[in-house]
Amino acid sequence: MSVNAMFDDPRLTISGLLFESSSGLVARLEPTWKAHGMSGLDLNALMRLSRSPDQRLRMSDLAAQTALSTSGVTRLVDRLAAAGLVERKLDPGDRRSAYAALTDAGVRRLEEVLPDYLAALERWLTGLLTPDQLEGLVVGLRVIRDATNPAATVIADQG
Repeated sequence: MSVNAMFDDPRLTISGLLFESSSGLVARLEPTWKAHGMSGLDLNALMRLSRSPDQRLRMSDLAAQTALSTSGVTRLVDRLAAAGLVERKLDPGDRRSAYAALTDAGVRRLEEVLPDYLAALERWLTGLLTPDQLEGLVVGLRVIRDATNPAATVIADQG
């Protein structure tokens, strides 16, 4: 295989498009969450909690779903707890396990942010695709997520 043929490999094209699309989408969405005094990570964590049973997740599951380390998710939850948006709860059945749980204030904060965020998602993501393209994208992303980040699949098909 010549060097030029190697550079023209379609696997490079698709991975490049995925990374460029992801970074471009984040850049377009960032002003929305910043306008509400949040980071993308804050919003992601609050949304994942809101879409989970009893609006809570084990700290380890939240770490997996947000691609954070144990210490990273601890810092995130500490920051959100200081703002009154989440609270840490011990598992009554296993005192070694802790949950992050969405508070009423966290729900209200999401209710403030989501209309603007959903409008931005419509403009820069879902509204750009036909229903068939969108369905194919969701299916494909789940396959990739399940293979590359299986820990994130815990209750993740909601998120």
